[in-house]
Amino acid sequence: MYVYDDFDHAFVRARVAQFRDQVARRLSGELSEEQFRPLRLMNGVYLQLHSYMLRVAIPYGTLSSRQLRKLAEIAGTYDRGWGHFTTRQNIQFNWPALQDVPDILEALASVEMHAIQTSGNCIRNVTADHFAGAAPDEIADPRPYAEILRQWSSLHPEFTYLPRKFKIAITGASTDRAAVRFHDVGLTVKTNDAGELGFAVHVGGGLGRSPFVGFELRDFLPEADLLAYMEAILRVYNLYGRRDNKYKARIKILLHEAGREAIRDQVEAEFVALGENALKLVPADVARIAAQFAPPSFAALPATSAIEAAARARDPAFDRWVAANVSAHKAAGYTSVTLSLKPVGGVPGDVTADQMEAIAHLADVYAFGELRISHRQNVIFPHVRRDDLPKLHAALALHGLATANAGLVTDTITCPGLDFCALANARSIPIAQAISERFADPARQAEIGPLDVKISGCINACGHHHVGAIGILGVDRKGEEFYQITLGGDASEAARIGDSAGPGFWPEEVPGAVETIVETYLGLRRSRAETFLETYARVGLAPFKEALASASDRR
Repeated sequence: MYVYDDFDHAFVRARVAQFRDQVARRLSGELSEEQFRPLRLMNGVYLQLHSYMLRVAIPYGTLSSRQLRKLAEIAGTYDRGWGHFTTRQNIQFNWPALQDVPDILEALASVEMHAIQTSGNCIRNVTADHFAGAAPDEIADPRPYAEILRQWSSLHPEFTYLPRKFKIAITGASTDRAAVRFHDVGLTVKTNDAGELGFAVHVGGGLGRSPFVGFELRDFLPEADLLAYMEAILRVYNLYGRRDNKYKARIKILLHEAGREAIRDQVEAEFVALGENALKLVPADVARIAAQFAPPSFAALPATSAIEAAARARDPAFDRWVAANVSAHKAAGYTSVTLSLKPVGGVPGDVTADQMEAIAHLADVYAFGELRISHRQNVIFPHVRRDDLPKLHAALALHGLATANAGLVTDTITCPGLDFCALANARSIPIAQAISERFADPARQAEIGPLDVKISGCINACGHHHVGAIGILGVDRKGEEFYQITLGGDASEAARIGDSAGPGFWPEEVPGAVETIVETYLGLRRSRAETFLETYARVGLAPFKEALASASDRR
């Protein structure tokens, strides 16, 4: 993983010192909250319903065991003993005292972490495939390019005050596990006919009150032109993006209002106009950064493990866990393991300080000390020997981290909702908990198969409900919490925004509605191998809508 150089260290520590002075002036009353707001946002500090919240960057979701131990220390010392992993591969601390935030930032700097550009109208944390560097379908590890984008975008003088926040995602694989088509810019590493590396570039994707699938601006952008083309996109957005209405300020609205072809022409013209001033990625620089993401030294192992097979045969719980939480790896005898942060009745994405300590220790023992945070709000061990899976599973179980539900109905993506967020209209967490309890039976989850349930507490869609196979949106209905359901959303390379399933539901009705949808699917699918999305693509919305209406009539 990337290691800070002298410039990085000086850069982050200077920002910490600057913010320490700003906090002192706010606490003394020299700065009003209105004056302080833009300063704190540039350092990842939000004012939530009950307290300040600090959002810490985990660039492209890559984290070391050393860094996770520091996060555990911060959670125990400055918060209430836990943190929350988000859909942007960040971690949030929900209860820090403002006077402690500079000390937290200094602690983060000691392990090469920061909170810069995790908020505000700037280029946010660049996200990536959580299986990067391990996935067998990978063309190239996208993280070196994500790091290059991080360095280029950090406090970029031209793009620090954009019309609105700007989000970039990148994948290096044929399977999109980074939702690149739902970002302001989504990049997919690919090769051309000559075997040269480059990128497919999608622009204008996003969720929120106006969801759009990204538009392909370039089918193939040469590697050398990455930063120059990004600069062209950002310049066009900075120049023409609306600043009169924050709800219409994202680049997706610019594409929608001005027209895709018009924006493509503007970007291409800006790209050409850069001329000899255009930034070029030099192969030697790319190689230098890529070397910091070199895979560990894998042992020569057989593709299958007799130890794993024997354990699966004798232990049903282990067998279910392997089936759900263990993924293919590019190196024979290795796998990537998902540590679910979605126990039955738990808060999705939450992890205690003790669990963070345990995860860090187990990463050192079994995973080369490397971890990933997924946009699904889980932790990944990217490189684990298959022979070690039984021991790892047993150790995880001791810490409540062996829930066998990755990608299943209880593995919900859930925003903090009205329990924490000042923007929310409804609670998300209790809905997720009720659904997980409704479908707690592991055998039933396995019978249902892969099923994305995504829950947002407001139209800002931090829970990605638009792209859930089952999406749940909390709204305000005459001062009461109410929930709308969408079906058929897909964040993968087959990107699709879900369809409204009709009238909404009161909180206590939502688990039953999900049950009706699931039972309808099970009755319609042609075989156990046909996924929910495959069935939905074949039969459409109508039978699900009818089943929900019928169930509502019976109530």
